[in-house]
Amino acid sequence: MASMRDIKRRKGSIQSTQQITKAMKLVSTVKLQRAKQRAEQSKAYFNCMYETVTSMLARTGGLNHPYLRAGQSGKKAVIVITSNRGLAGGYNSNIVKLITKGEFRKEDLEIYAIGKKGKDALQRGGYHIVMNNPDIIEEPSYVDAMAITEQLLKSYADGEVGEIYLAYTGFKNTVVHVPTLLKLLPVEVPKEGEGVQSAGSRAMMNFEPEDEEALNMIIPKYVTSLIYGGLVEAAASENGARMQAMDSATSNAEEMIDQLSLMYNRARQGSITQELTEIIAGANAIS
Repeated sequence: MASMRDIKRRKGSIQSTQQITKAMKLVSTVKLQRAKQRAEQSKAYFNCMYETVTSMLARTGGLNHPYLRAGQSGKKAVIVITSNRGLAGGYNSNIVKLITKGEFRKEDLEIYAIGKKGKDALQRGGYHIVMNNPDIIEEPSYVDAMAITEQLLKSYADGEVGEIYLAYTGFKNTVVHVPTLLKLLPVEVPKEGEGVQSAGSRAMMNFEPEDEEALNMIIPKYVTSLIYGGLVEAAASENGARMQAMDSATSNAEEMIDQLSLMYNRARQGSITQELTEIIAGANAIS
């Protein structure tokens, strides 16, 4: 059995750790409230943007536009949104698994990393990191999403990549966060039967100005909106995951402290009993 000194030292160490996890839980809770509000306020807009653009393209009658067909390059650009800090349960590892355990070939991927944890994990795995900007996830803004979109669309237009994906954690509620891989370009037009009315019951889409000019304005805004939506939801999911992880760690620390307190009391009782036995034995020997 461990000595009383060892038990007391270990108990003190766990109590110190528990204070840290409690503080981290409180910080994550405060951050979550603000991030959750932003995610919920913006979710309706980005869902509407996605549905509107795909519905519009389903009515185009098969336009031949670069944003609607895969590029000649076999390379795929993936925006990977993770956090800069750990202690968030499986939040970061679940996103990394979307890439490493998915159907992508490592040689085909160009990683645009937002968050240190995803970048470090994929870099260790031998993936090519094209961009690393960890500061964006700390305070996501629409301007940041626009800058990423501009860089990606240039690579797409230059033929450096043929497809663009977004890997992020979708925020459903405080305890449910869904790792999501979303294809941004080429835009996938829904087929009949997938929430789109049949050709006989819908009018074809007419563009003013010309269709190519209109799509050159609409699609970049569409991509920017989805990237910003992913950033906002990922920030809320990160704080929710960290809050849960710290709450669990605090509860586990409480259980360990109770067990160590019991062990300490038993060791102390055994020490007292031993001292009494020695005193009685000494007294008997003298008499």
